[in-house]
Amino acid sequence: MNEAVSNPDDSPLSFPVESDDAGVRLDVFLAARLPQYSRTNLRNAIVAGTVTVDGVRTKVAYRLVEGQQVSVTVPEMPRESPMPENIPLDLLYEDDHVVAVNKPPNMVVHPAKGNWSGTLTSALAFHFQSLSTVGGPTRPGIVHRLDRDTSGVILVAKTDVAHKHLAKQFETRTIRKQYMAICRGVPDRDHDRIDAPIGMHSHQREKMTIREGHSTSRDAITEYKVHRRYIGFSWLTLFPKTGRTHQIRVHLAHAGWPVVSDRLYAGHSQITLGEINRKRNDDSVVLGRQALHAQKITFDHPVTGDSVSIEAPIPDDMAGLVKLLEEHR
Repeated sequence: MNEAVSNPDDSPLSFPVESDDAGVRLDVFLAARLPQYSRTNLRNAIVAGTVTVDGVRTKVAYRLVEGQQVSVTVPEMPRESPMPENIPLDLLYEDDHVVAVNKPPNMVVHPAKGNWSGTLTSALAFHFQSLSTVGGPTRPGIVHRLDRDTSGVILVAKTDVAHKHLAKQFETRTIRKQYMAICRGVPDRDHDRIDAPIGMHSHQREKMTIREGHSTSRDAITEYKVHRRYIGFSWLTLFPKTGRTHQIRVHLAHAGWPVVSDRLYAGHSQITLGEINRKRNDDSVVLGRQALHAQKITFDHPVTGDSVSIEAPIPDDMAGLVKLLEEHR
Protein backbone atom coordinates (compact mmCIF):
# COMPACT_ATOMS: atom_id res chain seq x y z
CA MET A 1 0.00 0.00 0.00
CA ASN A 2 1.19 3.49 -0.97
CA GLU A 3 -1.25 5.95 0.56
CA ALA A 4 -0.42 9.64 1.22
CA VAL A 5 -2.85 12.46 1.89
CA SER A 6 -2.65 15.84 0.20
CA ASN A 7 -2.15 18.83 2.49
CA PRO A 8 -5.63 20.36 2.96
CA ASP A 9 -4.50 24.01 2.89
CA ASP A 10 -1.58 26.24 1.94
CA SER A 11 -0.53 27.23 5.47
CA PRO A 12 3.06 26.50 6.56
CA LEU A 13 3.63 23.12 8.15
CA SER A 14 5.65 22.80 11.35
CA PHE A 15 7.59 19.75 12.56
CA PRO A 16 9.42 19.38 15.90
CA VAL A 17 12.91 17.89 15.91
CA GLU A 18 12.80 15.02 18.38
CA SER A 19 15.68 13.10 19.93
CA ASP A 20 15.72 10.49 17.16
CA ASP A 21 16.06 13.27 14.58
CA ALA A 22 19.18 14.83 16.07
CA GLY A 23 21.99 14.93 13.51
CA VAL A 24 19.73 14.20 10.55
CA ARG A 25 20.14 16.38 7.45
CA LEU A 26 17.34 18.87 6.87
CA ASP A 27 16.45 17.52 3.41
CA VAL A 28 16.29 13.93 4.70
CA PHE A 29 14.13 15.04 7.63
CA LEU A 30 11.64 16.72 5.27
CA ALA A 31 11.60 13.81 2.81
CA ALA A 32 10.42 11.50 5.61
CA ARG A 33 7.57 13.83 6.52
CA LEU A 34 6.51 14.91 3.04
CA PRO A 35 6.81 11.75 0.91
CA GLN A 36 4.47 13.16 -1.74
CA TYR A 37 7.25 15.55 -2.82
CA SER A 38 10.51 14.58 -4.50
CA ARG A 39 13.87 15.29 -2.87
CA THR A 40 14.48 17.84 -5.63
CA ASN A 41 11.25 19.72 -4.79
CA LEU A 42 12.22 19.86 -1.12
CA ARG A 43 15.83 20.90 -1.74
CA ASN A 44 14.60 23.68 -4.03
CA ALA A 45 12.26 24.85 -1.27
CA ILE A 46 15.16 24.97 1.21
CA VAL A 47 17.33 26.92 -1.23
CA ALA A 48 14.43 29.28 -1.98
CA GLY A 49 14.06 30.03 1.72
CA THR A 50 10.57 28.61 2.23
CA VAL A 51 11.97 26.24 4.85
CA THR A 52 13.24 27.58 8.18
CA VAL A 53 14.71 26.10 11.35
CA ASP A 54 13.63 28.07 14.41
CA GLY A 55 12.66 30.86 12.03
CA VAL A 56 16.06 30.99 10.31
CA ARG A 57 16.85 30.02 6.71
CA THR A 58 19.55 27.38 6.48
CA LYS A 59 21.28 24.98 4.09
CA VAL A 60 20.10 21.69 2.59
CA ALA A 61 22.76 19.69 4.46
CA TYR A 62 22.17 21.39 7.82
CA ARG A 63 22.22 18.87 10.68
CA LEU A 64 19.26 19.26 13.01
CA VAL A 65 19.39 19.58 16.80
CA GLU A 66 16.81 18.17 19.21
CA GLY A 67 14.22 20.75 20.25
CA GLN A 68 14.36 22.79 17.07
CA GLN A 69 11.26 23.53 15.01
CA VAL A 70 11.22 23.11 11.23
CA SER A 71 8.66 25.14 9.30
CA VAL A 72 7.97 24.66 5.61
CA THR A 73 5.68 26.25 3.09
CA VAL A 74 4.92 23.25 0.88
CA PRO A 75 6.54 23.76 -2.53
CA GLU A 76 4.35 24.07 -5.57
CA MET A 77 4.04 21.00 -7.70
CA PRO A 78 5.01 21.31 -11.39
CA ARG A 79 2.47 23.51 -13.15
CA GLU A 80 1.76 21.19 -16.07
CA SER A 81 -1.66 19.63 -15.68
CA PRO A 82 -2.18 16.01 -16.74
CA MET A 83 -3.09 15.60 -20.39
CA PRO A 84 -6.67 14.30 -20.69
CA GLU A 85 -6.74 10.77 -22.08
CA ASN A 86 -9.80 8.77 -23.06
CA ILE A 87 -9.10 5.90 -20.68
CA PRO A 88 -12.19 4.00 -19.50
CA LEU A 89 -13.00 4.32 -15.80
CA ASP A 90 -14.92 1.84 -13.66
CA LEU A 91 -16.99 4.19 -11.50
CA LEU A 92 -18.24 2.67 -8.25
CA TYR A 93 -19.90 5.83 -6.92
CA GLU A 94 -20.52 9.41 -8.02
CA ASP A 95 -22.37 12.46 -6.76
CA ASP A 96 -21.75 16.22 -6.99
CA HIS A 97 -18.91 16.06 -4.47
CA VAL A 98 -17.16 12.67 -4.52
CA VAL A 99 -16.26 9.98 -7.05
CA ALA A 100 -15.04 6.48 -6.25
CA VAL A 101 -13.09 4.65 -8.95
CA ASN A 102 -12.16 0.98 -9.15
CA LYS A 103 -8.49 1.43 -10.13
CA PRO A 104 -7.13 -1.38 -12.27
CA PRO A 105 -3.67 -2.84 -11.66
CA ASN A 106 -0.75 -1.39 -13.62
CA MET A 107 -2.18 2.13 -13.48
CA VAL A 108 -0.18 4.93 -11.84
CA VAL A 109 -2.35 7.40 -9.93
CA HIS A 110 -0.66 10.64 -10.99
CA PRO A 111 2.13 11.67 -13.41
CA ALA A 112 5.72 11.14 -12.29
CA LYS A 113 9.09 10.50 -13.84
CA GLY A 114 8.75 7.62 -16.28
CA ASN A 115 4.95 7.64 -16.08
CA TRP A 116 3.65 10.74 -17.85
CA SER A 117 0.71 9.08 -19.61
CA GLY A 118 -1.88 6.42 -18.87
CA THR A 119 -2.40 7.70 -15.33
CA LEU A 120 -5.59 7.89 -13.31
CA THR A 121 -5.37 11.69 -13.29
CA SER A 122 -5.24 11.75 -17.09
CA ALA A 123 -8.37 9.62 -17.23
CA LEU A 124 -10.10 11.81 -14.64
CA ALA A 125 -9.19 14.97 -16.56
CA PHE A 126 -10.91 13.54 -19.64
CA HIS A 127 -14.09 12.34 -17.92
CA PHE A 128 -14.74 15.19 -15.44
CA GLN A 129 -14.93 18.91 -16.14
CA SER A 130 -14.29 19.95 -12.54
CA LEU A 131 -12.12 18.36 -9.84
CA SER A 132 -10.60 19.68 -6.63
CA THR A 133 -7.43 21.76 -6.89
CA VAL A 134 -6.11 21.19 -3.36
CA GLY A 135 -3.55 18.58 -4.44
CA GLY A 136 -2.00 20.85 -7.05
CA PRO A 137 -2.27 20.95 -10.85
CA THR A 138 -0.74 17.50 -11.42
CA ARG A 139 -3.10 15.79 -8.95
CA PRO A 140 -6.60 17.16 -9.57
CA GLY A 141 -9.09 15.43 -7.30
CA ILE A 142 -6.54 13.04 -5.78
CA VAL A 143 -7.06 12.70 -2.02
CA HIS A 144 -5.05 9.50 -1.44
CA ARG A 145 -3.08 7.01 -3.52
CA LEU A 146 -2.68 3.32 -4.22
CA ASP A 147 0.47 1.61 -5.46
CA ARG A 148 0.67 1.08 -9.21
CA ASP A 149 -0.02 -2.66 -9.00
CA THR A 150 -2.62 -2.48 -6.23
CA SER A 151 -6.16 -2.57 -7.59
CA GLY A 152 -9.35 -1.35 -5.97
CA VAL A 153 -11.35 1.56 -4.67
CA ILE A 154 -9.86 5.04 -4.59
CA LEU A 155 -11.69 8.25 -3.65
CA VAL A 156 -11.60 11.39 -5.81
CA ALA A 157 -12.87 14.82 -4.73
CA LYS A 158 -14.79 16.99 -7.16
CA THR A 159 -14.61 20.12 -4.99
CA ASP A 160 -12.03 21.69 -2.70
CA VAL A 161 -14.49 21.52 0.21
CA ALA A 162 -14.95 17.78 -0.27
CA HIS A 163 -11.19 17.29 -0.64
CA LYS A 164 -10.42 19.05 2.65
CA HIS A 165 -13.09 17.08 4.53
CA LEU A 166 -11.86 13.75 3.17
CA ALA A 167 -8.20 14.64 3.79
CA LYS A 168 -9.07 15.44 7.40
CA GLN A 169 -10.72 12.04 7.80
CA PHE A 170 -7.56 10.33 6.53
CA GLU A 171 -5.45 12.46 8.84
CA THR A 172 -7.57 11.60 11.91
CA ARG A 173 -7.83 7.93 10.87
CA THR A 174 -11.62 7.90 10.86
CA ILE A 175 -11.83 6.51 7.32
CA ARG A 176 -12.11 2.72 7.45
CA LYS A 177 -10.27 0.70 4.80
CA GLN A 178 -10.42 -3.01 3.98
CA TYR A 179 -7.98 -4.84 1.72
CA MET A 180 -7.68 -8.35 0.32
CA ALA A 181 -4.32 -10.08 -0.13
CA ILE A 182 -3.18 -13.51 -1.28
CA CYS A 183 0.00 -14.38 0.58
CA ARG A 184 2.72 -17.00 0.59
CA GLY A 185 2.64 -18.62 4.00
CA VAL A 186 -0.10 -19.26 6.52
CA PRO A 187 -0.69 -17.35 9.79
CA ASP A 188 -1.21 -19.46 12.90
CA ARG A 189 -3.86 -17.13 14.32
CA ASP A 190 -7.26 -16.49 12.77
CA HIS A 191 -6.96 -12.76 13.45
CA ASP A 192 -4.37 -10.49 15.00
CA ARG A 193 -2.70 -7.09 14.83
CA ILE A 194 0.70 -6.22 13.39
CA ASP A 195 2.09 -3.20 15.24
CA ALA A 196 5.54 -2.32 13.89
CA PRO A 197 6.96 1.10 12.89
CA ILE A 198 7.85 1.68 9.25
CA GLY A 199 10.68 3.83 7.95
CA MET A 200 12.86 4.29 4.90
CA HIS A 201 15.11 1.38 3.90
CA SER A 202 18.74 2.01 4.75
CA HIS A 203 20.05 1.62 1.17
CA GLN A 204 17.15 0.88 -1.21
CA ARG A 205 15.32 4.17 -1.74
CA GLU A 206 12.22 2.61 -3.32
CA LYS A 207 11.64 0.34 -0.33
CA MET A 208 10.33 0.80 3.18
CA THR A 209 11.20 -1.41 6.13
CA ILE A 210 10.40 -2.15 9.76
CA ARG A 211 12.63 0.29 11.61
CA GLU A 212 12.62 1.12 15.31
CA GLY A 213 13.81 4.49 16.56
CA HIS A 214 14.85 6.01 13.24
CA SER A 215 14.06 9.58 12.23
CA THR A 216 12.02 8.33 9.27
CA SER A 217 10.07 5.76 11.28
CA ARG A 218 6.39 6.22 12.01
CA ASP A 219 3.95 4.04 13.92
CA ALA A 220 2.08 1.58 11.69
CA ILE A 221 -0.74 -0.77 12.63
CA THR A 222 -2.45 -3.38 10.45
CA GLU A 223 -5.16 -5.75 11.67
CA TYR A 224 -5.88 -8.93 9.74
CA LYS A 225 -8.28 -11.86 9.57
CA VAL A 226 -7.64 -15.16 7.81
CA HIS A 227 -10.38 -15.57 5.23
CA ARG A 228 -9.09 -18.89 3.84
CA ARG A 229 -6.08 -21.15 4.38
CA TYR A 230 -4.43 -23.21 1.66
CA ILE A 231 -1.33 -25.40 1.65
CA GLY A 232 1.48 -22.85 1.58
CA PHE A 233 -0.81 -19.89 0.86
CA SER A 234 -3.48 -17.81 2.57
CA TRP A 235 -6.22 -15.34 1.71
CA LEU A 236 -6.22 -12.48 4.21
CA THR A 237 -8.60 -9.60 4.85
CA LEU A 238 -6.70 -6.58 6.18
CA PHE A 239 -7.69 -3.43 8.01
CA PRO A 240 -4.88 -0.83 8.03
CA LYS A 241 -5.30 1.59 10.93
CA THR A 242 -2.56 3.88 9.65
CA GLY A 243 -1.60 4.83 6.09
CA ARG A 244 2.16 4.43 5.75
CA THR A 245 3.86 3.91 2.41
CA HIS A 246 3.70 0.23 1.40
CA GLN A 247 2.31 -0.53 4.87
CA ILE A 248 0.43 -3.78 4.20
CA ARG A 249 3.19 -5.15 1.98
CA VAL A 250 5.92 -4.36 4.53
CA HIS A 251 3.93 -5.72 7.48
CA LEU A 252 3.02 -8.98 5.77
CA ALA A 253 6.59 -9.58 4.60
CA HIS A 254 7.81 -8.85 8.13
CA ALA A 255 5.31 -11.37 9.55
CA GLY A 256 6.54 -14.07 7.16
CA TRP A 257 3.60 -14.06 4.73
CA PRO A 258 4.61 -11.77 1.85
CA VAL A 259 2.05 -10.78 -0.75
CA VAL A 260 2.18 -13.10 -3.78
CA SER A 261 4.09 -11.60 -6.74
CA ASP A 262 5.35 -8.62 -4.74
CA ARG A 263 8.64 -7.81 -6.48
CA LEU A 264 9.94 -5.53 -3.74
CA TYR A 265 9.01 -7.46 -0.62
CA ALA A 266 8.53 -11.08 -1.70
CA GLY A 267 11.45 -11.31 -4.12
CA HIS A 268 9.35 -12.47 -7.07
CA SER A 269 7.15 -10.59 -9.53
CA GLN A 270 4.91 -13.41 -10.77
CA ILE A 271 3.47 -16.77 -9.86
CA THR A 272 3.16 -19.62 -12.33
CA LEU A 273 0.66 -22.42 -12.64
CA GLY A 274 3.43 -24.92 -11.92
CA GLU A 275 4.02 -23.34 -8.52
CA ILE A 276 0.38 -23.89 -7.65
CA ASN A 277 -0.29 -27.35 -9.08
CA ARG A 278 3.29 -28.47 -8.34
CA LYS A 279 4.00 -29.43 -11.94
CA ARG A 280 7.39 -27.86 -12.42
CA ASN A 281 7.27 -27.84 -16.22
CA ASP A 282 4.23 -25.52 -16.34
CA ASP A 283 5.59 -21.98 -16.33
CA SER A 284 2.47 -20.17 -17.59
CA VAL A 285 1.99 -16.99 -15.56
CA VAL A 286 -1.12 -16.88 -13.36
CA LEU A 287 -0.52 -13.48 -11.79
CA GLY A 288 2.12 -10.92 -12.76
CA ARG A 289 1.46 -8.24 -10.14
CA GLN A 290 1.20 -8.09 -6.37
CA ALA A 291 -1.95 -9.84 -5.14
CA LEU A 292 -3.30 -6.87 -3.19
CA HIS A 293 -6.72 -5.27 -3.67
CA ALA A 294 -8.32 -2.27 -1.93
CA GLN A 295 -11.66 -3.93 -1.39
CA LYS A 296 -13.75 -1.49 0.63
CA ILE A 297 -13.70 2.02 2.04
CA THR A 298 -16.11 3.67 4.47
CA PHE A 299 -16.19 7.43 5.10
CA ASP A 300 -18.44 10.23 6.27
CA HIS A 301 -19.81 12.12 3.30
CA PRO A 302 -18.15 15.57 3.26
CA VAL A 303 -21.46 17.40 2.75
CA THR A 304 -24.30 15.26 4.16
CA GLY A 305 -22.30 13.63 6.96
CA ASP A 306 -23.86 10.26 6.12
CA SER A 307 -21.70 7.15 6.38
CA VAL A 308 -20.87 5.86 2.89
CA SER A 309 -19.39 2.41 2.15
CA ILE A 310 -18.05 1.57 -1.28
CA GLU A 311 -16.79 -1.85 -2.34
CA ALA A 312 -14.74 -2.90 -5.36
CA PRO A 313 -15.31 -6.45 -6.63
CA ILE A 314 -12.41 -8.90 -6.61
CA PRO A 315 -10.52 -8.42 -9.90
CA ASP A 316 -10.44 -11.24 -12.42
CA ASP A 317 -6.71 -11.96 -12.05
CA MET A 318 -6.92 -12.43 -8.28
CA ALA A 319 -10.18 -14.37 -8.59
CA GLY A 320 -8.41 -16.70 -11.03
CA LEU A 321 -5.59 -17.23 -8.54
CA VAL A 322 -8.08 -18.04 -5.79
CA LYS A 323 -9.84 -20.56 -8.06
CA LEU A 324 -6.57 -22.36 -8.75
CA LEU A 325 -5.66 -22.42 -5.06
CA GLU A 326 -9.09 -23.93 -4.28
CA GLU A 327 -8.49 -26.62 -6.90
CA HIS A 328 -4.88 -27.50 -6.13
CA ARG A 329 -4.09 -26.35 -2.59
